[in-house]
Amino acid sequence: MTSSILRLIDIDRSTIESLLARHGLSLVLVADGEAIPGSFWGDDEAGIIGQTVYSRGDTPVHSVLHEAGHLIVLPPEHRSEVHTDATDSIEEEDAVCYLQVVLGDLLPGVGRERIMADMDAWGYTFRLGSARAWFEHDAENARIWLIGRGLLTPAGEPV
Repeated sequence: MTSSILRLIDIDRSTIESLLARHGLSLVLVADGEAIPGSFWGDDEAGIIGQTVYSRGDTPVHSVLHEAGHLIVLPPEHRSEVHTDATDSIEEEDAVCYLQVVLGDLLPGVGRERIMADMDAWGYTFRLGSARAWFEHDAENARIWLIGRGLLTPAGEPV
């Protein structure tokens, strides 16, 4: 990971709290240096438990959006079952990656380009070599998955 990745402390946290609240989720900030509850990767990566996304100021914005995406794609009645590891479904993981890119556009000063660049810097791997190439040329299945669940419009806008 690089220090150039956009961190939660770098943006207006209220915008991401508002975005999560629209999906019935809350964001809990953990003190600097404390372990992040529900974090699959540990270190500074966001965590999820139930309807809550946990992070610190040094948590990458793309990580918050990714973990929130795991909860957003679930029916609300199943969110309470989630603790740390949201899915083992490749289709759902692809959809969450797509959704985090789209959600980046809803955050002032962030945008999809920054989210994709940070995904690459973090180490996401895609068979086309980058998050952008995947998103633009190989993610149709993820887009269709999200549209089918009412999370994106047919034009690819978040609902």
